[in-house]
Amino acid sequence: MGQLCGRCMQLLRDFVAFVQKMSSELVHSIKKCLALISECTCLKQNASKTRQLYKPMLQPHERVTAQEFLQQIERGFEMSPLGKDPLEALRILAFSENPGLQQSAALYYLHMSQHMNVPLPTEHLEPFYALLRSADLEVQQMSSLSLVNFLLEGNIDKEMVVQMGLLEPILDLLESEDPTVQCNSCACTMTLAVSESNREAIGAARGVTPLLSLANSYDPRVQQNAVGAILNLTQSERIQLVLCKEGALPVLTLLLESPDSEVQYYSCAALSNIAANAQHHEAMLRIGDRFLLRMLISLLSSSVDKISSQACVCLRNLATRADTQAELVAKDVLPRLCSILVSSSEDACRAAVALFWVLSQHAHNQDALVCTELLQSLGMLLSVHTTDPVIAGHAACIIKNLNLSKNRQRIIESPCVEGLLQTMLSIDIEENSLHYVTSCLAELAKQEGGTLCMVKWMNEPLTKRLVRLAGQREHTETSFQAASIIQHMIDHEKMMLLLKCHIIEIQAYLRNFLTHQEVRFQQLAISTFCRLQADPEFSLAFRKNQMAKLLEQVRQQTEETQELLRAAICHADS
Repeated sequence: MGQLCGRCMQLLRDFVAFVQKMSSELVHSIKKCLALISECTCLKQNASKTRQLYKPMLQPHERVTAQEFLQQIERGFEMSPLGKDPLEALRILAFSENPGLQQSAALYYLHMSQHMNVPLPTEHLEPFYALLRSADLEVQQMSSLSLVNFLLEGNIDKEMVVQMGLLEPILDLLESEDPTVQCNSCACTMTLAVSESNREAIGAARGVTPLLSLANSYDPRVQQNAVGAILNLTQSERIQLVLCKEGALPVLTLLLESPDSEVQYYSCAALSNIAANAQHHEAMLRIGDRFLLRMLISLLSSSVDKISSQACVCLRNLATRADTQAELVAKDVLPRLCSILVSSSEDACRAAVALFWVLSQHAHNQDALVCTELLQSLGMLLSVHTTDPVIAGHAACIIKNLNLSKNRQRIIESPCVEGLLQTMLSIDIEENSLHYVTSCLAELAKQEGGTLCMVKWMNEPLTKRLVRLAGQREHTETSFQAASIIQHMIDHEKMMLLLKCHIIEIQAYLRNFLTHQEVRFQQLAISTFCRLQADPEFSLAFRKNQMAKLLEQVRQQTEETQELLRAAICHADS
């Protein structure tokens, strides 16, 4: 056999070098792959399953404990079912490798969670660690269910559950292949996530990813609890960032189409929480070419009140930009919102009127908003919910925003004015919304048409309310607006007759206004005084009360102020 030539020898050397290089890279890739697999939580459960390869022996002390525990159960625990002796027995049974003994402990806790409405001592959480880690499926099912029961009844401190190290086994059970275990572990996570510190702990323990996976479960119980847990997690802004990074937005958006109303509600509420943070708006609206907006608008027509209400909340949070608002108006959202305004659900009405308020703040929406249907709906809303401060405040702000010269007549002809007056009569003085109501009425009263409409509805209770609001001193802005409404209606005979029953109270608030440090209060008092003085009864009362003397003092102070101002101006010019 002849020798290889130089060229063939070089080719052979190159081939050997190539194989060596490929082998090195292959070995590195294999090591990296094995390292990633070893870090996965699935191996934790697989490792525990290896114990099933042999049949655990029943240790002597376990046999004795089981017998004594059985005797105590038969006697009904003469001392306490959660005392020291049962606890020691439960510890031994829970940490045993024998599935039967673990089942006894798990069954006992399940029975306790269903029949005892008493706080579970902290030391009783220790056995749960072993039970939740058990390789036996029945133990996992019973122990996770009993933990859910204790949490829902408030018999366990939620922060203590995490502090005792139970969060990790709970989150590991999210990876279970059993729907019952998945359902229970999701319920535990959902309940724990009502606490801010627990939300942070769940996020740090990487609990978001398995929850998002289970949100697509075909088991409705699992899906409900998983989405419910995600909803509670969205109350943390930091966890919102984690959720968005892990792909929660498309998942939650698609779940809006779920046939399960609870899943729809939870996902919509979660999106509302995320939408409260403007930094997420672009990502939310980018999904499926603004698919989210279309879905939310369709949910406004949902027959389930809490879903339509939550859709309003989410749209309100998203409608911070003018282009988003214009799109909502263009997509014919107004008739759907008007339907909600006249619904029987107070929460839905509140959410809808709040969204209308956001839309009414921008001038380019106002022409579309001023329609007979909306004004009629607002009037009915105010007449039905006269004592609701949220509805009253938002409705008053909407009407005031729409009260432009070209729209004023339509507002006056609607039931809105009557609704505002009735609301003013009913809302507590301490509510901020009363200021918005009086401010809106004062704005409407500046025009003769608005004044005539108010006079038409005025009666003794409304007059008494206005005078009292003008006279109270705790809320000065409300006082000013109420006095302004009175001042605009004085020239009408009906109003003058109603005011004569309150001469003393009117004199009191006029004196207060004349000595007020703000000039606008003094000016309003003087204007009101001049109009009332034309009536003989008021004129006589003013003379008896020496109102002219007080006016003279104000005039002198004003002249002194003018002289000081002239001197200051001359000094400045020189």
